[in-house]
Amino acid sequence: MRLSTGFVRASGYAYKVRRVLFALTRKKVDPREVIRAAGELNQKIFEKLQELGVEKSDVIRITVPFRIEEGTIKWDYGGLSIEVYRKSEEEKLAMAMEEIEERERALEERIKELEELALQLRETSEKILEKLEELKQEHTSLKLRAEE
Repeated sequence: MRLSTGFVRASGYAYKVRRVLFALTRKKVDPREVIRAAGELNQKIFEKLQELGVEKSDVIRITVPFRIEEGTIKWDYGGLSIEVYRKSEEEKLAMAMEEIEERERALEERIKELEELALQLRETSEKILEKLEELKQEHTSLKLRAEE
């Protein structure tokens, strides 16, 4: 079996572990054993959280395999996994995303400016070509008049 808390603030992991364990072992283990096993696991998690420097406001997700032997919950601590999502990193990520969005907006504005310039150049080029055609026609008509 595997206990998984889902995402939870570090400050509330112990309650979540106990609640999930009760749900997973309902009618399989004596409730006193659930309380004992949850306390044992929570102590191990607490030690790991201290090692990792996790703050109360960080979000964590805990998974750990276990088995039930003769009415006793046995934890597989080798499979204990604690994912940490730091609040400070969320703020940094939000700031980075904001900066990226600002740069994308600036890039879009520059692209729009260049597209407008390209259109103006096209229009100007077409006007120049029209004027050249007019000049050619005038020159041709002058030649024809001179030949008359």
